[in-house]
Amino acid sequence: MINGQISFWMQDTAASARPERPPLDGDTTVDVCVVGAGYTGLWTAYWLRQALPDASILVVEARHAGYGASGRNGGWLSGKMIGLTRHMAEGPGGRQAVVELRRAAVDALDEILNIMTDHGTDVDAVHGGYLTIGRTPSELARLRATVAAERDWGMAEDDVRLLSAAETADRISIDGALGALYSPHNVRLHPGKLVTGLASAVEAAGVRIAERTPALDIRPGQVRTAHGTVTARHILRATEGYTAQLPGRRRDMLPMNSSMVITEPLSEADWKTIGWSGGEALSGAQHTYFYAQRTADNRIALGGRGLPYRFGSRLDRDGRLDNWTIGQLEGVLRGLWPDIPFKLAHAWCGSLGVPRDWSPSVVWDQATGLGHAGGYVGQGVTASYLAGRTLADLVAGKDTRYTRLPWSGRTSPRWEPEPLRWLGSYAMYGLYRIADLSEGSTRHERTSTFARLADAITGRH
Repeated sequence: MINGQISFWMQDTAASARPERPPLDGDTTVDVCVVGAGYTGLWTAYWLRQALPDASILVVEARHAGYGASGRNGGWLSGKMIGLTRHMAEGPGGRQAVVELRRAAVDALDEILNIMTDHGTDVDAVHGGYLTIGRTPSELARLRATVAAERDWGMAEDDVRLLSAAETADRISIDGALGALYSPHNVRLHPGKLVTGLASAVEAAGVRIAERTPALDIRPGQVRTAHGTVTARHILRATEGYTAQLPGRRRDMLPMNSSMVITEPLSEADWKTIGWSGGEALSGAQHTYFYAQRTADNRIALGGRGLPYRFGSRLDRDGRLDNWTIGQLEGVLRGLWPDIPFKLAHAWCGSLGVPRDWSPSVVWDQATGLGHAGGYVGQGVTASYLAGRTLADLVAGKDTRYTRLPWSGRTSPRWEPEPLRWLGSYAMYGLYRIADLSEGSTRHERTSTFARLADAITGRH
């Protein structure tokens, strides 16, 4: 089994699709400098090129395009809600802006796939929706509550519904499944192919990407890098889970760890036992949830939290994953399908950008020329597309559907200083693990008090 080396997705992407781009070669001046060549930075550059066709645009990236979460995620291009509705509705657009964000997320699925098709990039896409499985009475009760909440936010039966145990089994065989939430609004894809294809599309549009060029300091009008200073009227930060590494940004965003394993390809007999032929993405309704997909080459890629956070906002080493977390994720696989002889092929991890209020922001300050976007908390494949378009339209001075989304101009509180961040992260996931054990043993419909306490500590719900 391979451990780390960024991710399976990046290793599986053809070398020709991820060329080595030279670093910055000295001081330079451009109209727009974007910091970060993940989904957010690349989509921002893509839409800036459409909005400002004559502008000179430079993207600087510390490692290579797709090095961060964009090349390591679970491959869910999802129409799920982005952020916590109560926070997103606090802005001037109120409730209607939140409804519009959800509609925009659903629309984004086809928009992204059409752009990739137009640029000749195959991202292994299957528009099969997503399933969230309930395996205890309390999990099923939470799924019912989720469906009811979705109705309150304008989602109809065709958008999201609850499946019975029998209906769930028709789609996928999972040990102990009592039912599932199903929504058609999800595309399973290969994240490595998406981010490398997007980088190529951005370059083809005339945007320069300077790799191996870490930003050391960002201030109005200037980005100081390891290979020279960039002078620009507009400087847009798209650093997401790496934000805490920048000077003065340690408490802006918490780099939450997310970990994945992927199996060797399963046999036809194994797939006959499992089912899962509809291309649905899969997750669980437990508090320490998992997420998964069946890949185009018949593997199962499955992720979850494991060890949630590193003290002092430290990051992983090229995605290398600890043995305890690998064992936890393998245990999830075997718990779902105890009769399948899985063999793991690759394990890795990455960092999500988590704001203190668990809700994203897109900010543009015309006076300073500084802007940023991020804080998607696991919904970044879709959210980054919308946020990049929002940020580009704000810079271009346009009033559009995207600039009116509820994240425009909103800010989040800062995280607590250490050791409170570390203690809070581990307390949260410790309580969630206890809650899952409690709910599994008591079989009550009521959500565990331990989970409610964790929610109160973190402000997640």
